[in-house]
Amino acid sequence: MSSYSNANTGSKEADPYTAQNKQEPSLKEKVDDLFTFIDRTKICLLTAQTAQSDLLTSRAMALAAKEGNGFDLLFHTNTESGKTDDLKTHPSVNIGFINNSGEWASISGHASIEVDRNVIRKHYSPALKAWLGDLGDGKHDGGPEDPRIGIIRVKASTVTYAVSNSTTLGSFVELAKGVATGQPPNVNKLRELTEAEISQWKGQ
Repeated sequence: MSSYSNANTGSKEADPYTAQNKQEPSLKEKVDDLFTFIDRTKICLLTAQTAQSDLLTSRAMALAAKEGNGFDLLFHTNTESGKTDDLKTHPSVNIGFINNSGEWASISGHASIEVDRNVIRKHYSPALKAWLGDLGDGKHDGGPEDPRIGIIRVKASTVTYAVSNSTTLGSFVELAKGVATGQPPNVNKLRELTEAEISQWKGQ
């Protein structure tokens, strides 16, 4: 129950959407559905506190790979960009995935910057050349040995996500029923993964 309240609903559920859609299936099902969603979505917003203030900033990132039984999320970065300063100063981050259907995942954890060439070579993509460019000095060419290329590794601590419970048509029908009856629609699989569950999965 929230410690902040703006309404007294008595014995009635104050947040009926969450009550209707929250699920607690097996750990395997929760993890499988999460990974299917983020692998399909790929693009996310990485949110971190800026190095110079208490303000937050979000940056669009493309998932490069997953390690740690799937809960280490890896992203390419230019180590000379501002995001590396932000993450070095404030490693606590949130990753937000969302698609056009309204499915979403919020992943909280801690980020680190890796410059191990073996890791970079393993996950290198030729598309990085377009983002970094070739400076023409034979070293900073956007290739796998370019020292500007690093990896942001986010170790997930907790996850909340919602993926569709039905087809798009079924969701519209459920929503229409909710509008007509005042009952919350059962449209999403709303789930959480705790630190303990993630540790258990990574330890398998």
